[in-house]
Amino acid sequence: MSTQQYRAGFISLVGRPNAGKSTLTNALVGHKVAITSAKPQTTRHTIRGIVHREDAQLILVDTPGLHRPRTLLGQRLNDLVADTLAEVDAIGFCLPANEQVGPGDRFISAQLARLQRKPIIAVVTKADLVSKEALARQLLSVTELGREVLGADGWADVVPVSAVDGYQVSTVADVFASHMPESPPLYPDGELTDEPEAVMVAELVREAALEGVRDELPHSLAVVVEEIVPREGRSDDNPLLDVRVNLYVERPSQKAIIIGKGGARLREVGTTARKGIEALLGTRVYLDLHVKIAKDWQRDPRQLVKLGF
Repeated sequence: MSTQQYRAGFISLVGRPNAGKSTLTNALVGHKVAITSAKPQTTRHTIRGIVHREDAQLILVDTPGLHRPRTLLGQRLNDLVADTLAEVDAIGFCLPANEQVGPGDRFISAQLARLQRKPIIAVVTKADLVSKEALARQLLSVTELGREVLGADGWADVVPVSAVDGYQVSTVADVFASHMPESPPLYPDGELTDEPEAVMVAELVREAALEGVRDELPHSLAVVVEEIVPREGRSDDNPLLDVRVNLYVERPSQKAIIIGKGGARLREVGTTARKGIEALLGTRVYLDLHVKIAKDWQRDPRQLVKLGF
């Protein structure tokens, strides 16, 4: 195949919180590169997942969910999305099949309408959660939304998908590839993400900590990897990495939630996260977790910088 026929480029997946963007990223890449959770606002960084095909390379930029911001953190996350959208080749607008098109979707589509020169593909996610009839109705609603905001032509494409059971995942990749510019590969074969290991480790710890906790916690939890260092005195045949991680919350009551009775919940978080980290780093890990309070960090510019936002 000649280089001229090969396509490569960047696609940003956008949508309101919990629209299935991270799950779709992982399904397309075929490997876990973005954390997923039933809680909103679980994506804090623009994780890039790289899809390698014979005819194309797709670099997926998974953004935080666009929303009406209520805190300085929320505004910074929205700014991050805007900066990302300005640089990509196409946009995948994710709308869940099991929720009616609502004000949040209209807010986002109005933002996207300003980028009319870029192809915008509407991706109707979570198709496994609804009947065929309900899916058909949602596809019509999403198509109509595209015509409302973009005029008669509407979205560049509309595709239903279920990242959970694999329905139409390859079709979504085909559609994305068709909108990429002709280009040689932008990343070496085999690379799945360009995120630093420390960011991936922090995301795995954060995902484990968010499982089964109260609704207010996701917004208040930040995770910072202090160090990843080889254990001294270990042979090459039996390596061990010491991974030290701080979890920051805003209030003592939230610290108690993370730690749990007698530290049981924190141990559970550590066990779950360690398995993912060992799979990511390819070696045994000693995971040292500490929970700290950073009062009202979401509204404090200095603390936001300290925590990586």
